[in-house]
Amino acid sequence: MPPHRYAIGERVEFSPGRLDGNVPRGTYTIVRPLPSETPDHQYRVKNQRDNHERVVRESQLRKS
Repeated sequence: MPPHRYAIGERVEFSPGRLDGNVPRGTYTIVRPLPSETPDHQYRVKNQRDNHERVVRESQLRKS
């Protein structure tokens, strides 16, 4: 399995999917990578505006 693409502290742009409800898109900071058994790794990220932490998939992120 390939390694995680993003490192702790890195800023990324999050694009929510249609099933993500009212999760705001925008700039987030990687808090920590999460273990995953699928190729689409997961991360705990923190929103720069509201300071809420969320779990998102790597496919929803791109470099800021």
